[in-house]
Amino acid sequence: MTQLNLVESINAALACEMARDDSVLLLGEDIGANGGVFRATNGLQARFGRARVIDTPLAEGGIAGVAVGMAAMGLRPVAEIQFTGFIYPTMDQMINHASRMRNRTRGRLSCPMVLRSPYGAGIHAPEHHSESPEALFAHMPGLRVVIPSAPARAYGLLLAAMRDPDPVVFLEPTRLYRLFKQDVEDDGESLPLDTCFLCREGRDATIVAWGAMIPEVMRAAEALESAGIDVEVIDVATIKPLDMETILRSVEKTGRCVIVHEAPRAVGVGAEIAAEIAERALYSLQAPVRRVTAYDVVTPLSRLEKQYIPSLERIVGAVRGLMEGT
Repeated sequence: MTQLNLVESINAALACEMARDDSVLLLGEDIGANGGVFRATNGLQARFGRARVIDTPLAEGGIAGVAVGMAAMGLRPVAEIQFTGFIYPTMDQMINHASRMRNRTRGRLSCPMVLRSPYGAGIHAPEHHSESPEALFAHMPGLRVVIPSAPARAYGLLLAAMRDPDPVVFLEPTRLYRLFKQDVEDDGESLPLDTCFLCREGRDATIVAWGAMIPEVMRAAEALESAGIDVEVIDVATIKPLDMETILRSVEKTGRCVIVHEAPRAVGVGAEIAAEIAERALYSLQAPVRRVTAYDVVTPLSRLEKQYIPSLERIVGAVRGLMEGT
């Protein structure tokens, strides 16, 4: 057992799977000699060689396209996009080819690739470096979308993503890369995909969140506990496909739900979760579902990020409002 932060756990998972499976290789901008812009691939080229840790040109569409071709031919590429703001050129390949490979070939080919990218705001990066586009990928059939919330979860989920026979978009919350460490056992054991994780049990309300919002939600849960409000916290982890059964069981128990996400409010994943709750657990609700989200504007620069990202105060206020009927 070793204390690792999230970026170190990503590195450990990549190294573990590359050692276990010769078909796993990495490609991306500056991931080799430089070890990646956040050092997630630090030391891997020296260990596994230039043929398996490949520095590419600045061409995100090309990176994704090469990865699709490699995957179709039996390799298991893990492609890194430096920031999610640069991920949009990959959507042509991910939507038109990666997500459709199994269906298009009637099962003769699959596309076992992972598209990794730092994700989200909170590090005062320039424009196009702090976005949360998970809903864009989650909308497309054939793609899995996974977002870890802690080092141990990142390690196990990334292993599972690399072993999955179909394409996975793996978004890593940049703000959590070095925020804290926790015990991570580098044992090659994966965590289940398509499954929510129960972070905290409670009786009064359910908070559903993912990624960098989980630490903020856990802080809110502690603040609410001191006020006599006992909340249950669910980490969605796999945005697509959604494990609604876990969420519905919790909502049926507590009768109240707040959904927290860093992406803009309109047409976000939170709206899908709220709709599912309305369709399948309406009569269990004691109050309308509430969402605490970013605003429907471009991610602002520098200190304005604090006002943009859902805060402890906004989350606590939403839960208190549910409990008080205001």
